[in-house]
Amino acid sequence: MPAAEGQVRACLLVLSISLPIAGCGADRRASSRAVFVDVTADSGLPGADANWPDGTYFLPEITQGGVGLFDSDGDGTLDLLHVRIPPPGGAETVISSRFYRRQAGDTGGRFEDVTQEAGLTEPGFGQGLAVGDTDNDGDLDVFVTNYGPDVFYVNAGDGRFTNATARAGLVEDGWSTAAAFCDYDADGFQDLYVVHYQRFDPGKVCTDSSSRRDYCGPIIGDEDNLFQNRGDGTFVDRTKQAGIVLPQRGARATGLGIAFLDLTRDGRPDIFVANDAQANQLWVNQGDGTFLDQGVQRGVAFSRDGRAEANMGVAVGDVNGDLELDLLVTHLWGENNRLYLGTKAPVFRDFTIESGLSRTDLERTGWGCGFFDFDHDGDQDLAVVNGAVHRRPPLPGAPPGFWAEYSEPNQLYENDGNAFFTQVDEKAGTFASEVGMSRALAFGDLDSDGDLDLVVSHIDNSLRVYRNDAPKQGRHWLIVRAMTKGRDALGAQIRIRAANREFLGVALAASSYGSSCDPRAHFGLGPITTIDAITVLWPDGQNEDFPGTEVDRVLTLRQGQGRSP
Repeated sequence: MPAAEGQVRACLLVLSISLPIAGCGADRRASSRAVFVDVTADSGLPGADANWPDGTYFLPEITQGGVGLFDSDGDGTLDLLHVRIPPPGGAETVISSRFYRRQAGDTGGRFEDVTQEAGLTEPGFGQGLAVGDTDNDGDLDVFVTNYGPDVFYVNAGDGRFTNATARAGLVEDGWSTAAAFCDYDADGFQDLYVVHYQRFDPGKVCTDSSSRRDYCGPIIGDEDNLFQNRGDGTFVDRTKQAGIVLPQRGARATGLGIAFLDLTRDGRPDIFVANDAQANQLWVNQGDGTFLDQGVQRGVAFSRDGRAEANMGVAVGDVNGDLELDLLVTHLWGENNRLYLGTKAPVFRDFTIESGLSRTDLERTGWGCGFFDFDHDGDQDLAVVNGAVHRRPPLPGAPPGFWAEYSEPNQLYENDGNAFFTQVDEKAGTFASEVGMSRALAFGDLDSDGDLDLVVSHIDNSLRVYRNDAPKQGRHWLIVRAMTKGRDALGAQIRIRAANREFLGVALAASSYGSSCDPRAHFGLGPITTIDAITVLWPDGQNEDFPGTEVDRVLTLRQGQGRSP
């Protein structure tokens, strides 16, 4: 199909379902009302490679994510780890990550490349990462997933890392995508779940409906791994003992996304895995070291019409204010991103159509995503980054050449407080107006002003940083860091009570797609100026109440210093 004809058909299709695409009568240029500002050029990060080569239809070259925002050296500012891939078709088969540090007290937004100094130099074919404190020494360690051998780095305490993969017993050589740390057995040490995608055949050739070469979809899945932390710097594979196996003999899943926290309200961390073209899994923690897959029973395995979809990125949050955690899973072009609302049952219900999301995402391929209150009005909004994996009619503004048929714009949605979302790309600036190939999306307060900024990765190894400049007058916020045993209590759930309202937040690092975000729970409060009380449900099932506080601040809560309810 000629490019011009493809664009016309794309416009007709989009207009028929009311999607605001550039060149189809809607102006997607950055608006003066934009609250997100691209500050990449001022951040010290390198620009995009102007000579990024065409794709070779080697699937791992378009599935990488790998953005981590975390404080590597304890100076109070968020640093940035970018997991990368070698350029398609080149002589290099592996490449090192890049690590950028921000200086303490620097609110100007500049990062410095300290990859060599930090020791995060092991080459690989990068896909994603997880960040956690595995030895309870107060600093953050890193696990990098690869197409090929994964790498585990231990932090020396000053932002310098040592490759401890072999010593820790985390040696594996498959195709890992997402990973997450959480203490599933309540022994005080963070365990590790590693998601695997498929047993890939690089020699297989796939074509589209017009017999043109295209990227293959998932064919033969692979087994995930659950590693138990022994507390002595080593891990042991407990996958089979924990029951994390599919019931069909020889069956394997095709995992891409993960959320590791209590989703069933029993005080024990569960594991949600988003699988590409297969049923999602919700591994429910039985409290005895074993898990049962209850994805079907709990309503998150399929769409509301019982179909398995191309599940990729995962977002977690309370989007309708009922103090139940909800899930969003991003999907392929031609499918809707799916919103599952939590209930007190506790099961989930498919709320995709009622949420309004289905009106605007059918023509997108979603990857990284996240719920966050970007405008501090008291409810959880949504950002999604997009980029196709199969040929599609090129959109106006797409880059010329090979990648035109795979490029899509990102999306920003505003929540009305009742889980109805309106696309507000005019507030997103170039985050949503540019047409590209986005993958990872990480959230964190980069400039210490109380709101959440965005970092996006693209398949050409470039990064974009978007500063949140939402008006703050009359709108307040609170950031809560939940800590246990000297480290972030990943999986903790925080409830705050103020002005006859309650808010629910989570201490969650691994989410979105292949990413690790700032694990501190962020709350937008609107006009609320005083917090009355705070309750933390810790990952070991214990509850503690803490007194209220002033707003517009970062508050640290430590397990054992509160009051049992």
